Amino acid sequence: MSKKKTRVKVNLTRRDFFTVAATAAGSAVAAQLVTTGSLSPFSQLKIAQVTGEETSRHAPGEYHWGMVINLEKCIGCEYCLRACSAVNDVAPDKPWNIVVEDRTESGRKFFFSRPCLHCQHAPCVEVCPVQATYVRDDGIVIMDYDRCIGCRYCEVACPFDARKFNWEEREDENAFVPTWGVPEVERRSRGVVEKCTFCVHRIDSALQKGLLPGEQVEATPACVNACPVGARTFGDMNNPDSTISHILNENPTLQLREELGTNGSVYYIPPREGI
Repeated sequence: MSKKKTRVKVNLTRRDFFTVAATAAGSAVAAQLVTTGSLSPFSQLKIAQVTGEETSRHAPGEYHWGMVINLEKCIGCEYCLRACSAVNDVAPDKPWNIVVEDRTESGRKFFFSRPCLHCQHAPCVEVCPVQATYVRDDGIVIMDYDRCIGCRYCEVACPFDARKFNWEEREDENAFVPTWGVPEVERRSRGVVEKCTFCVHRIDSALQKGLLPGEQVEATPACVNACPVGARTFGDMNNPDSTISHILNENPTLQLREELGTNGSVYYIPPREGI
């Protein structure tokens, strides 16, 4: 898939979602391990830079699921957050999707939203000592909750604050159910890290039924379906004829923290400058 390389400049460095929580259990030791030593989340990227080795921007499987978020369209309604929290039974204080108000360099207001970026060179995957998180062949970064030991290295390593740790066993009632959907996955237990999955349970089930994620509602992530203004598009970036591929080809886009080389599967169409 060819992609426009148009460069855009927009202020997307809001501290709320770019800073890493360095206060993890054993933070001083953990932070040093995951940022400098053999557990550095960027060690493989550093090796590739030194050796000149090429790293692919696409998932190796038949599909590469990705998302485009149009910041010019987003109205900040938080429907994506609410639908995600209902369908995935997410704790109210630890949303997998966030929506925040920001401004461009010229002062124009826009709304920024962020799921997990599903990085193809994911720091969270590299630091996990038990392989509880990994990148699937279709590009989705997934968790194996049975393997997770709760060390929180992945949470510290993530440059986007996309992972949340379950400190307590949840007994709350989900306030977003049933208005915004009903839980379709099991609630996670105490002591594990969780995050956005691109509603992988829908994707896997849809493919077995011959449905196409991004095209049929039941096959598409809840956040995309819930958006009332069509600010989110989901689909197969390996398919040049998919809607998402056409959008990527026809619009200037950016990736968050592109300089880190994590190559997320979420692209943004920036808001217009000017008042």
